[in-house]
Amino acid sequence: MKAIILSILLTCSVAISYAVPFTLRNNSTKSIYLKIPGVMNPNLSPMSNSRVDLKVGQKIYFFVKKKKYLLLEVTEEFDGEKVVVNQLIKERKKELGL
Repeated sequence: MKAIILSILLTCSVAISYAVPFTLRNNSTKSIYLKIPGVMNPNLSPMSNSRVDLKVGQKIYFFVKKKKYLLLEVTEEFDGEKVVVNQLIKERKKELGL
């Protein structure tokens, strides 16, 4: 029984610490400020790419009028993908009624 519990705990800790490599892309002509708690606060330059390796479950926030909103939460599905941040922000603003 102890071996099963230990195996489950080890499996959970591996899943939690799994880092996913992907690219944040800004296709707009304006800089985009993001907040990634405990990691960094990147400022995506216009027409740029920023490669990141973030843990599954990590949250990324964007700002509208100095108020913070959830942009996305990292999942395994982001592995190797290019996330177009300006488009995602546009979609999130629409969802949030901003």
